[in-house]
Amino acid sequence: MTLLVFLDEAPEFPRAVLDALRQPLESGRITVHRSAGTVAFPAHCQVVLAANPCPCGNAGVAHAQACECTPSTVRRYLARLSGPLLDRIDIRVPIPRVTNAAVRRADEGAPSTAAGRALVAEARDRMAARLAGTGWDTNAEVSGRWLREDGRAEPGATVDLDGALDRGTLTMRGWDRVMRLAWTLADLARAERPGVEHVREALALRSAL
Repeated sequence: MTLLVFLDEAPEFPRAVLDALRQPLESGRITVHRSAGTVAFPAHCQVVLAANPCPCGNAGVAHAQACECTPSTVRRYLARLSGPLLDRIDIRVPIPRVTNAAVRRADEGAPSTAAGRALVAEARDRMAARLAGTGWDTNAEVSGRWLREDGRAEPGATVDLDGALDRGTLTMRGWDRVMRLAWTLADLARAERPGVEHVREALALRSAL
């Protein structure tokens, strides 16, 4: 079973607490070391972090009270979300301040919950069929080696990812995580394997902030 962990106002938590999430996000388990021995516990979890742009919440927000935070205060606030932790977060989405107009626009043409559930169920069936016999059930579980095998994605699909890795703007862990997300986007689009558009969309979602 996968647990959902939601941390609202994530930068208000001590950095040590936030960095404790790195191991379960990476390996799906927590290992506790004590003098009497070591024990590992299953910890498969989906982590959702919410954060304001600054402690007062008004930095960069139009039509709001002016931000009163100094640049150094903002840097310290956001620095609690360390680079190694963010490297394990696959999707980063900026959320604008809610207005009446935004709520009205969101209601226009949005898919129903039932339609969204059906699309996700179909995508998971595609994953399960493709991964049958591997010991994995979902894209989130596949290994980096499997992702990087020749012929997995469409030819040329990873050009942007490879360039980001060579420039140092993406880690090898990040490369793997973007490709897992690209596979999911391809499954949602009923594509046989990721193409350039799926990889670019996955990379954009990771780099949205």
